[in-house]
Amino acid sequence: MIPPIFTLHRSPTLTLVGAGPGDPELITLKGIKAIKAADVVLYDALVSVEILQLIPQGVPALSVGKRAGSHAYSQESINELIVEFAYLYGHVVRLKGGDSFVFGRGAEEIAYAEAHGVRTSVVPGISSAIAVPASLNIPVTARGVSESFWVVTGTTKLGEVSGDVALAAQSTATVVILMGLNRISEIMKLFAAHGKSETPVAVIQNGTLPNQKNVIGTVSTISGLTSAEQVGPPALIVVGEVVRYASALNEITREACLAADRL
Repeated sequence: MIPPIFTLHRSPTLTLVGAGPGDPELITLKGIKAIKAADVVLYDALVSVEILQLIPQGVPALSVGKRAGSHAYSQESINELIVEFAYLYGHVVRLKGGDSFVFGRGAEEIAYAEAHGVRTSVVPGISSAIAVPASLNIPVTARGVSESFWVVTGTTKLGEVSGDVALAAQSTATVVILMGLNRISEIMKLFAAHGKSETPVAVIQNGTLPNQKNVIGTVSTISGLTSAEQVGPPALIVVGEVVRYASALNEITREACLAADRL
């Protein structure tokens, strides 16, 4: 609960802070400094409890996070809260998972705040698009394997599969898909249509956290595997030959070789 404040601040400010992919140790030092200098914090659903504990005692904090199928606050409401609290409290820290500018709507919040006279700054965060694959030893680029990578949203704001997924499926690049788990069957059909049925795929739930769950397969098998393993959101999909670097895949390969030797 935000206590009432009646003094208007003459220097309203907003700092967008990327909290990183989940592991609380992956937030930046600059992000921690911003949190400790906050007069009020608005945080998203994916920010860890350990990071929230960095908020100084007595500083008001409000959850405004949006999860799949659960939007306690619309984006318009969040924009309005940022401006209202900046004038009431002073320094608003908007704490977001990952990086604020990678599907985080950070640009919208900056634009709205500045249009209403609020000074703004940004503290970048480590994006899950790179850090979560790395938690399995999957590089998004590798010499001789992948020269580039795409980061795409799996679905649009209308819930449809993004048209960029079909474009990415035609590339030789690594493709990292965020917010696409609920449409994974349709997404994999797009890759299969371009002759990639046997391309390796990793699906990673709760990346970088202790309860991380990993499923590795191919374009043709991954949908069934994720269903069988009951993988749920938040999860990230990695499609590409770089998945062969995965530590989990290496372990599976070793076990298969040992089993073959025993026969």
